[in-house]
Amino acid sequence: MRNLHGLPIIAFILVALFQFAAAQGGAPSPAPAPSNDGTAIDQGIAYFLLLIALAVTYLIH
Repeated sequence: MRNLHGLPIIAFILVALFQFAAAQGGAPSPAPAPSNDGTAIDQGIAYFLLLIALAVTYLIH
């Protein structure tokens, strides 16, 4: 009998590749619309102003 120890490993790799290729079929779904309503920008500005107020308070005190 021939040495066929590598055959199950090769078969598993091929099956995994075929499953991956089948999952990639079809058109990609469109990207979702941006959901930024400006709150992240407002929060960033608020943090920046808070840090400036903290620095000014530290320098004056």
